[in-house]
Amino acid sequence: MKLDGVPGVCNLEFDLAHRSLSVFHEGSSQPIEQSIAELNLGGKKRSTESVSDKQVPDNQQQRRLLWAVLAINFSFFLLESTTGILSKSMGLVADSLDMLADSLVYGISLLAVGGTLARKKRAASLAGYLQIGLAVIGLLEVFRRFFGTEQLPDPSTIMWVSALALLANATCLFLLQKSRNKEEAHIQASMIFTSNDVIINLGVLTAGLLVYVFQSSKPDLLIGIVVFGLVIQGAFRILALGK
Repeated sequence: MKLDGVPGVCNLEFDLAHRSLSVFHEGSSQPIEQSIAELNLGGKKRSTESVSDKQVPDNQQQRRLLWAVLAINFSFFLLESTTGILSKSMGLVADSLDMLADSLVYGISLLAVGGTLARKKRAASLAGYLQIGLAVIGLLEVFRRFFGTEQLPDPSTIMWVSALALLANATCLFLLQKSRNKEEAHIQASMIFTSNDVIINLGVLTAGLLVYVFQSSKPDLLIGIVVFGLVIQGAFRILALGK
């Protein structure tokens, strides 16, 4: 973000493991060095060399990857929200909201590929507030059902839909890990979100099994509370990006 708007900057490549940044730029490197020095992180120029246009990283590969995982997550948001409502499963509804949250994260990541700082911040703020609003509505519905007399959710629907969602998130994680740009900050953030989703999917799948074994809606409601809480926690992290 510090280099956002610095004239001549074409692309950035992050190697987080070695705390190294490669800046592809035109013209003098002095404004870039000055901006990095102002961060007070001890950043120093290690080397500089001329490169051809063909050696500048291609953002299109990142965009294609992020569009693919966004499409998968948004599709499963629609599937899980629909089946969750029809089967009366708050676990599936909560997991669908988590899928929507990931779609918003991938959307922000797409903006991060060559996007302006102001646009990234606006998108982050909008995504964060939307997640919090939907999660709070979901929590209120969970508590209403918890203390009411609701029909038992369909455990078979919970299990097969959550199994499909687990497969979808595993596919997304595989695509992200195979990316040539997996050291990029926003790609790594997407990998962390997706890894957490795999754990959540396993939780929803287990809740569906417990609903079947105990013939009680409580496991489904409990996993709903946990997932809605995680969505709100993630939303506050995203809001921090918009400040």
